[in-house]
Amino acid sequence: MKPSDPKPPALTALRERIDGLDRQVLELLAKRMEVVAEVAAVKRTEGVQIRDYQRERQLLDDRRARAQELGLAPAPIESIYRQIMLASRDYQASLGAAAPAQVEPRDVAVIGGEGEMGALIARIFQDVGNRVRIADLGTELTPLEAARSADVVVISVPIGATEDVIARLGPEVRPDALLMDVTSVKQAPLAAMLAATERSGASVVGAHPMFGPGVHSVQGQRMVLCRGRGDGAYDWVAGLLEARGLVVTEADAAAHDRAMALVQVLTHFQTQVLGLSLARVGIGLEETRRFTSPAYLMELYIAARHFGQDPQLYGPIEMLNPETPRVTAAFQAAARELSEILERRDQAAFDQLFQEVRAYFGDFTAEATEQSSFLIDRLVERSMG
Repeated sequence: MKPSDPKPPALTALRERIDGLDRQVLELLAKRMEVVAEVAAVKRTEGVQIRDYQRERQLLDDRRARAQELGLAPAPIESIYRQIMLASRDYQASLGAAAPAQVEPRDVAVIGGEGEMGALIARIFQDVGNRVRIADLGTELTPLEAARSADVVVISVPIGATEDVIARLGPEVRPDALLMDVTSVKQAPLAAMLAATERSGASVVGAHPMFGPGVHSVQGQRMVLCRGRGDGAYDWVAGLLEARGLVVTEADAAAHDRAMALVQVLTHFQTQVLGLSLARVGIGLEETRRFTSPAYLMELYIAARHFGQDPQLYGPIEMLNPETPRVTAAFQAAARELSEILERRDQAAFDQLFQEVRAYFGDFTAEATEQSSFLIDRLVERSMG
């Protein structure tokens, strides 16, 4: 039967029944969210964190078991409930469940708050009960006024401008206030903040959100924090972020930049090499997609997403990291070595290379196989239409 052919009446009737059942499911989900709102109120009053890992595990185990009893596949049901719980946590946060009742709200100024990341940072601070103001190039509140008046001054501007903005605004921050940045490199901005506030002695914290402004939820997302000056201010920021559902990783600034050389620089570099190779090899994108595998499609999505964003963001991340020359040199050396192995068709050397990298990944391989299989299944499911 062709897609344009009329549908059998029996099929139409069955689809109408499914539509009706789906409407009931949605109505029940709406009622579930009403109860979630009550949960949020209790958590806010009692000072209970939004996320309860033990409760989530119990819920998932119960729903999997019930699904099996009903003849449903447990794995898809678990996936559905993970999304429901994610929506629930976000709804609780939007209702202020994460705001510590015993902590006095602070005046927070986000310099660059009209940018996408600045706006997200502003929402995070606001969600936990702080009074947030935005200061940007076109706002009524000027960055200078914000720096002088706020309890917390957050610098969220392009990396290339960060140190200049810190040098200009840092000396204006009050001695009892906190100055922090949200930049992808940490050594230079942290040193700049400490230098700019040396006379006042204001508190300083370096921060790096390990996520972009396009995330659907900050629940479970990671934020790296670097101590600068003032343990009390650091503890306040860390507690605030954890209350909002983020995972806080404390790091020395130098250790952070070394790690980011792999997590960001090397990852972006290999994506850029792949994209540039695809653009120049002379085979059209649509031609390759006729033969695509899930793994290739995933790589295409990542590369296209990467190059669809602002080069002014990625360039400084890679150019300003002090470890960039070392990791890009390692990439080039590895590419040359592998190219030579393939050119001489040396299977023994190829096997040895596999063994070396497999040993590096160790037990992580099992987790990687399981998680990537899940992602591939979801990708195939979504891309078939």
